[in-house]
Amino acid sequence: MSYWEAKLRIKCEPMSKAFVKETDADDDEDFVVPAIPSGAKNYITPEGHQRLKDELLQLIDHERPEVVRVVSWAASNGDRSENGDYIYGKRRLREIDKRIRFLIKRLDAAEVFDPSTHHGSDQIFFGATVTYERQTGEQQTITIVGIDELDPLQGKISWISPMARALTKAHEGETVMLKTPNGVEALSIVEVRYPKK
Repeated sequence: MSYWEAKLRIKCEPMSKAFVKETDADDDEDFVVPAIPSGAKNYITPEGHQRLKDELLQLIDHERPEVVRVVSWAASNGDRSENGDYIYGKRRLREIDKRIRFLIKRLDAAEVFDPSTHHGSDQIFFGATVTYERQTGEQQTITIVGIDELDPLQGKISWISPMARALTKAHEGETVMLKTPNGVEALSIVEVRYPKK
């Protein structure tokens, strides 16, 4: 049993499966974990790791106990078949429990790597912020992060993405070739940065 599973067991009021009419099959329904290449580690930055821990603690300490309280209160009101608080609360409880299980698995498998150890380097590794220029002359900046912290709208891409794989181990000033559905594209690396220690 991991630290997080123990914390969850101690902190949360468990609800009987019979009480909420759930089965074990319901627990993992639609529970999809983003794929990590076979034999690879689940790298994550310290900031990303902390965000996952904060989310897990928020769910365990605040959201889940509140939803359990509402569902228990709604169940005590009698007929559950038309009781919106009960029905939606039960559904929300399943969503929270699914997310808690996901976060526990991801935190247990996480390999925290601090990108600041490469500060000052011009070679691209996990955690690098890279500015590159496309063949069209357009410049873009991305940061290579773990699969649990990617955010394309903020320029954070997963270290297992084709873009990150094409850039990894290249140096500032070099040109790399990226295979795309439209063919091969040359990307010129303009700048490589890492956070300071």
